[in-house]
Amino acid sequence: MSKVVFAAAVAFTATMTVQVLGQGRQAVFPAQQRPPGDPVLIERGKGIYVTTCAACHGADLRGGATGGPNLLRSQVVLNDQKGELILPIVHGARAERGMPALPLGEDDVIAVAEYVHSVAATGRNQGAPPPSEAPPPDPIVGDASAGEVYFKAKCSSCHSPTGDLQGLASRITDGKALQNGWITGTPVTGRGGRGAAPRPGEPRPVDPRAMIATVTLPGGEKVTGPVVRMDNFLITLRMEDGSQRTIRRTGAVPKVELTDPLAAHKALLSILTDKDMHDVTAYLAGLK
Repeated sequence: MSKVVFAAAVAFTATMTVQVLGQGRQAVFPAQQRPPGDPVLIERGKGIYVTTCAACHGADLRGGATGGPNLLRSQVVLNDQKGELILPIVHGARAERGMPALPLGEDDVIAVAEYVHSVAATGRNQGAPPPSEAPPPDPIVGDASAGEVYFKAKCSSCHSPTGDLQGLASRITDGKALQNGWITGTPVTGRGGRGAAPRPGEPRPVDPRAMIATVTLPGGEKVTGPVVRMDNFLITLRMEDGSQRTIRRTGAVPKVELTDPLAAHKALLSILTDKDMHDVTAYLAGLK
């Protein structure tokens, strides 16, 4: 690309961005940069779409159970302006490809097109779902009984429903946070030690997820503490009083032994199935 063409492209992009943002709309891709439609016409089109089109193309325009295509990814929709490209298809132009002709007048098709465009214009990027007022899906979909069996087999050596996990679901009420928390080993309090503000005069709390190192110095002294940072040349540990100690490393000297509190959780990720994950989450959701 020549410098002149490149400069022109940059100028055009900047102009389009200013124009769109100046209208208070999000600058997405060119086919969506069209004036907003008539709200009355859009509402009428929505009613027609719901009763006539949603079964095939989905209530959110991303494809339905009968196999209709995702309209938010459709080049026809992205290039159409006022229904001129959609109208022939609705009237049978693609009947041989599985899109039957629909008994809709031209005005009805234009109304549906305006509604489809109004939804597409709200997308964050091509094909993204439009905003929805529907509540997020509930991740608590597993079998709690099966989850209890799995928990006793894989987790009970470190955790207890009457000990560290007692009342867990009352502390972490969001199902998604609960599921993400137990999989990643987040402390059962629902918040980690990182960022927790100590009281005046008290050392900073130790993150229970932190790697613990035991460094054996050449003279036999052992230094143990959570790892603040470590590379091939230095290792820094946090001491009990909150101070930090940095020790130089040269190859295998001094000897460094690491203990990972999350080793069991990391090992679990390689064998955990979706069913196991959902079942254990359902079981933990009952620990209130």
